[in-house]
Amino acid sequence: MRGKQAPKRNVAPDPRYKSTQVSKFINYIMQRGKKTVATKIVYGAFDYIEKKTGEPGYDVWMKAMQNVSPSLEVRARRIGGANYQVPVEVRPERRFTLASRWIIEAASARAGKPMREKLALELMDASRNEGAAMKKKEDVQRMAESNRAFAHFA
Repeated sequence: MRGKQAPKRNVAPDPRYKSTQVSKFINYIMQRGKKTVATKIVYGAFDYIEKKTGEPGYDVWMKAMQNVSPSLEVRARRIGGANYQVPVEVRPERRFTLASRWIIEAASARAGKPMREKLALELMDASRNEGAAMKKKEDVQRMAESNRAFAHFA
């Protein structure tokens, strides 16, 4: 690794929920610097969830993020000319990042609706331990579980 590590920047909390995590999630949704569009998508998804389920959208989002966050993942490690998939624990910041990425990718892959509705449906599915984002998490966990024999290389 060359040069210095980039400093961790603090993200300002979002105006509605006063949460830095929601603010980061909005930033992950944002494309081409269009933050107001990303904010409308996220808040629109939360409002849609409230309308459909009667539960607060923020609570459903938190539950979905907890359900999709992986505890283990595999890292490739080269030892003695062979590459091993070594299971390692996931740091909390990376957990949030992976969960956000998987939920956004799964929502984008759905067809035929506006992004706020696709995101809301994916969040509702993830909060019930269903959906494409949960499948991705289970695949990652299963991969780490099956390579447990190489854990001593970590």
